Amino acid sequence: MAWKRIIFLIIFYSSIAQADDIKLSKIVELDKPWGSSFINEDEIIVTEVEGKIKIVNINTNKILNIGHNLNFLVYGQGGLLDILYKDKNIWISYTENRGNWKTSTSIAKAKLNKKKLSFSNIFQAEPPIDSGYHFGSRLVIKDNFLFATAGERGEGMIAQDPTSHPGSIIRIHLDGTIPKDNPKFQGKHNWLPEIFQIGVRNPQGLFLSPFDQKIYMSNHGAKGGDWFGEVKKGENYGWKILGWGGTNYSGTKIGPKWKPGFTKAIKYWVPSIATSAITIYKGEEFKEWNGLALITSLKDKSLRSLDFSNKNDVKEKIIFKNKIGRIRDIQIHPSTGKIYFLSQDGLWLMEKKK
Repeated sequence: MAWKRIIFLIIFYSSIAQADDIKLSKIVELDKPWGSSFINEDEIIVTEVEGKIKIVNINTNKILNIGHNLNFLVYGQGGLLDILYKDKNIWISYTENRGNWKTSTSIAKAKLNKKKLSFSNIFQAEPPIDSGYHFGSRLVIKDNFLFATAGERGEGMIAQDPTSHPGSIIRIHLDGTIPKDNPKFQGKHNWLPEIFQIGVRNPQGLFLSPFDQKIYMSNHGAKGGDWFGEVKKGENYGWKILGWGGTNYSGTKIGPKWKPGFTKAIKYWVPSIATSAITIYKGEEFKEWNGLALITSLKDKSLRSLDFSNKNDVKEKIIFKNKIGRIRDIQIHPSTGKIYFLSQDGLWLMEKKK
């Protein structure tokens, strides 16, 4: 098994070399942050799971608390989730309180106001469910469309039911209206009109590539079976018919890694790394990473790069591990290309050592 030891050492020293080239520094302390978005070159708007929305000035390290009117419920993994800024508007995904401990992954929109955000709902995942698990949820804008991930709330086969939103990728217009070319109107007559793709479990990464204009995502498996793949219209990733290489937490088998008729992921992780937010890097600070997917992890607290230019030979490298805690979100500065992370307790900056 000497060859395995050699491969391990190559990967290990490669990751250490990359880690030695970068500098990580904490900008501000935060309490369980979840989502973030640049609103200009100096400020990032951030959600905290337990209900706060803040703007962080990355130059002065000052934090501004913003009021809001969201009817949210902190329940298990739920609370305030992703947040997205564009053209003086804010979109947010959150765990909406639907009464009697029932909640949904919902999306609301507001005009940016640094004193108080007056949100109005533009989407609610139906049905509301009494569960604290698997809300998703990431947001991406492409053209006049808002894409969102809705987790299956721990309900398993609900992800195969296109008459329910949990376990699917949602596609709506920026105002919440429904695109006329969604799958329902192109042959998938029993699908809810907002659904773009089905069969996902707990997708917490979503990003529009600036290189090929495709949307990519990451998804949590159960005990193993995390993956990185492409969002594809009208298709099915297979949960819970497929296990993606993982098993139930009890150890029982779920299903095959993949089989024909289902969308095949680009990269699988077994055992699980608990994939979180992703990005496709484009910037000046780390030019050598341009075009690579950067994958963050909750479980092993790592940042990984994926060269997926050849889908049959995806190359993965660990950039760092166990440096800043559980990584929840990743953002690239729009001008400098420096990278900002939300960890479990704060906002971090990654840049090259001078």
